[in-house]
Amino acid sequence: MSNSQADSKAQRHGAWNSVGGSVFSAFRQSDASVVLAVLFLFVLFSLSNPSFLTSFNLFNISRTAALFVFIALGQAIVIVAGGMNLSLGAIGGLTVVVAGWCMDTMGWSPWVGVSLALLTGMLCGMFNGFIVVKIRLNSFVVTLASLFIFTGLIQGISQGFPYSNIPKEFTILGRGDFIGIPYLLLLALVVLMVMEYVFKFRIVGRHLLATGGNPEAARLSGIRTDRVIFLSHTLSGLFAAIAGLLWVSRMGSAQPSTGADWLIISFAVAIIGGTALNGGAFSALGILASALLLTLIRNGLIMLNVNVYFEQTFLGLIVLLAVSIESIRQALNNHTNRSP
Repeated sequence: MSNSQADSKAQRHGAWNSVGGSVFSAFRQSDASVVLAVLFLFVLFSLSNPSFLTSFNLFNISRTAALFVFIALGQAIVIVAGGMNLSLGAIGGLTVVVAGWCMDTMGWSPWVGVSLALLTGMLCGMFNGFIVVKIRLNSFVVTLASLFIFTGLIQGISQGFPYSNIPKEFTILGRGDFIGIPYLLLLALVVLMVMEYVFKFRIVGRHLLATGGNPEAARLSGIRTDRVIFLSHTLSGLFAAIAGLLWVSRMGSAQPSTGADWLIISFAVAIIGGTALNGGAFSALGILASALLLTLIRNGLIMLNVNVYFEQTFLGLIVLLAVSIESIRQALNNHTNRSP
């Protein structure tokens, strides 16, 4: 073999190694892989159905994705600190009922309804955090019990009836737009940027990540882990309340059934978006991309005339796939970190 042929073969081999290394690096970055998946589905659905790219459909996709972002943040903030919140949907449903009761039954101002709903969500989160911290129970057990408690309050207050007399001015945020971009999406982007800043540059964010990554090491380093865990549950209740209020603003009515399917949505978006199940990791870009991914899948199933009754099956498979990929990614990262 001549020197020129050997050099050419070496260059091709180096190019393949470079491509392989790039793919491997992208796979290790959860947000990068989710962004690629979103782009793939966007192109696929655009080519398969001409109605996909209509302004009406894109507007609805972006609004739904924005709501999924707030639902996922309520779960991610607890997962980051090493726990979970199974009562997230029930908290959201309870805040919806409280807001509907204030504005419809009592005829109070939307400002009063919003304030009491947000307070309700925070109190529910504080209740979960207090039990977890003070009684030293696992967050799975605590939030499973509070799921039934909050669901019972929803049924007891509403008696199963929706609140339809919602003031029109309250629906502006959920239905309005700025130069074609939904207010909901703009609000979600602002909140995600704030959360990314907090986790990267603020002490409270670093304490949340440290507590979730290694609670014992965080405690020995001087971090008050109990306060951090309590804060994470409180913020989870707040995000659930915000999601519930935005849901009412979009739908124009307060439905007691709101939040019934939030549990799987919250875990799916958070985990696919790079929030590690064992805590200590958060990605704002990943959550935004995974919210879009889940919305595209749901929207695409409808546009492709797939039986909607199997939607939960697809979502469950997606969560299982996401957890499996996350486990593989963590194993690869651990192997790379151990390698010289």
